[in-house]
Amino acid sequence: MTDEPRGVGASTTPPRRRPPARTAGVTLVCLAAGLLFGTSASLARDADPEPADLVDLITQRDGQVRELSAQADELRDEVDRLRTEQATIASVVDGQQAEELAVGVGATAVSGPALSVELDDAGYSLDTLPEGYSVDDVVVHQQDLQGVVNALWAGGAEAIMVQDQRIVATSSVQCVGNTLYLQGRVYSPPFTVTAVGDPESLRAALAADPVVATYREWADAVGLGYAVADLGETELPAYVGQLRPSHAQVVDSR
Repeated sequence: MTDEPRGVGASTTPPRRRPPARTAGVTLVCLAAGLLFGTSASLARDADPEPADLVDLITQRDGQVRELSAQADELRDEVDRLRTEQATIASVVDGQQAEELAVGVGATAVSGPALSVELDDAGYSLDTLPEGYSVDDVVVHQQDLQGVVNALWAGGAEAIMVQDQRIVATSSVQCVGNTLYLQGRVYSPPFTVTAVGDPESLRAALAADPVVATYREWADAVGLGYAVADLGETELPAYVGQLRPSHAQVVDSR
């Protein structure tokens, strides 16, 4: 075989081949990219086996929101109903407590079977006073009247009235000479104490009270007035004075 002449300037050195490593790297990159794309597609199919477009997704979420909103409305209505029931029960309880307190403080009239106790001076003058006795021995004193009131409270009285005035926690029974000073008014004997309650219990409490027993002994000795009577169904009026103290004083308990 005859050698053909080469052109002027042509290189006599054969061209170098491209390194095979670069070709292999490109191949590996392509394979890796394909693997990643395949894996992503597989994961997407596993996560959402039923493909859904944006409209379907919005429609689904809207339905869920509507369902949850309806449940919230039902729960809100239930809460409102329970609050109303609680407020009604509290109002009834408060009303009952207010009525009970009103009776205790004398702010309302009280009706029921009643009993009266009348205490009176012996009626002596200085000329007719029995020998060995003083004027103080033949008149009704503050402790006598207070003893009757305390005994009736102890006997379960629901309400008490002295003369024509309802007795409350701030009432003070005071005697000046042989007159009674009660809540700004002055009364002369006889003094009448009226109590609403069980008559038998009230009578038993009067009989058991030592202060009342002492007064009855003096009544038998010098003629002081003491009379107990059942009044039947009686209404005691409400207290009409001031229920709150007008002033207070600090007391040293040491």
